[in-house]
Amino acid sequence: MTRGKHIIAPSILSADFANLAQECRAVEKAGADWIHLDVMDGHFVPNLTFGPDVVSSLRPHISKVMDVHLMISPTALLLEKFIVAQADVITVHVEATPHIFKDLQLIKNNGILAGVALNPGTPASVIKPLLDTIDLVCVMTVNPGFGGQKFIADQLVKINEIRDLIGARNIHIEVDGGIDITTIGTAAKEGANVFVAGTAIFKGGSFDNPEIYQQNILNLRTLSHDQ
Repeated sequence: MTRGKHIIAPSILSADFANLAQECRAVEKAGADWIHLDVMDGHFVPNLTFGPDVVSSLRPHISKVMDVHLMISPTALLLEKFIVAQADVITVHVEATPHIFKDLQLIKNNGILAGVALNPGTPASVIKPLLDTIDLVCVMTVNPGFGGQKFIADQLVKINEIRDLIGARNIHIEVDGGIDITTIGTAAKEGANVFVAGTAIFKGGSFDNPEIYQQNILNLRTLSHDQ
């Protein structure tokens, strides 16, 4: 998985929770590259979604990249369970753990791509000591915890700064929050290549009406490459 390709990663936070397996299969068939799973603990962020058992149960229904975003604290409490769940990418927040390097090393030692996420108030510079350890930087372009929020435009500067810090390293820059047809182009222009979108993909469609998903994904992909 090289950084050059633009990757569309639907967030199942906006999917039908009563039919998650069908939803994952439907958006993959509709053209998704990754499936993004937002794990929230009601402590680090003010919302509660699902845990490692749900992630494990979805694994057989996701044939592409399972991208697990841990919004939990302390991270180490459940990290090994998400590793056992066979995620392809696991992203942890620098704000959620005092042992970020240890957590990232544990992920990588198990053959999983390691990501680090930054809240809107966290500066790009915190990734400097981690650049030779990480495979992905996730820039939160909303305050984490809920779907459907408005894109924070100030984070575009951070995306650009991260691109400069990464240099020639093969590290993905992921943007998560408020990505739609009005924001994906600017995020791509600043250097992002992985685009997490929830409402912009799932709104108006369903697993038994996936044509809407396909069109939404196509629209996002086209606009990301226009830049």
